[in-house]
Amino acid sequence: MKVSLLRRFWVTFSIWVIGSYASLLNRFRVEGAQHIPANGGVLIASNHISAYDTVFLPWAVIREHPLQMLWAPAKEELFAGFMGLVYRSWGAFPVRRGRDVRAGKQINALLADQKVMLFPEGTRHKDGVLGKGNRGVGKIIYDTRPHVIPTALIGINRWKFPGVGLEGGVVFGAPLDFSDLYQLEDCKETHQLIVDRVMDAIASLLQQGGGPHAG
Repeated sequence: MKVSLLRRFWVTFSIWVIGSYASLLNRFRVEGAQHIPANGGVLIASNHISAYDTVFLPWAVIREHPLQMLWAPAKEELFAGFMGLVYRSWGAFPVRRGRDVRAGKQINALLADQKVMLFPEGTRHKDGVLGKGNRGVGKIIYDTRPHVIPTALIGINRWKFPGVGLEGGVVFGAPLDFSDLYQLEDCKETHQLIVDRVMDAIASLLQQGGGPHAG
């Protein structure tokens, strides 16, 4: 998908403003960003603990890859009013509750050569405990075969805004290998095995980073 240079400058600038708040006024650490490929289809698969995940996660990615986009499906309720325009400018696009075929096709098309972030749990877990992965994410991975980067967000579910000195962070893992699972039949069971591998990797990162994990 072609994106104008002006829009990419806007995204990079606005994300860095947010990042300055996160890392200069607070203690938001970013680990493992070197695992994120510069090119090709990349799926950032993360746990979901806060409404602010869709703000801090793009910064953690784009600080490593300026002038790129991180596309993100988000619930359609977020796109009302002025903030809806802001979210769209950053690369977010609305998804209807339930099965949204159009949004699914858009995600698949983007993953041909773009960076996309998804929350496999499908909903927020404010307690920080990792939930079960949605089988539909496994289907997306099976169909598109992008670089899949397991990602763990830690601590920002406890942030109160505005705040100073708050601690949190994100840990990116190495790309996952699904070559064995890609040899299996394109079916629900295979898709579940794929997303289970993603969730296991996220749980491992949470343990390494000091956050809670699946219960």
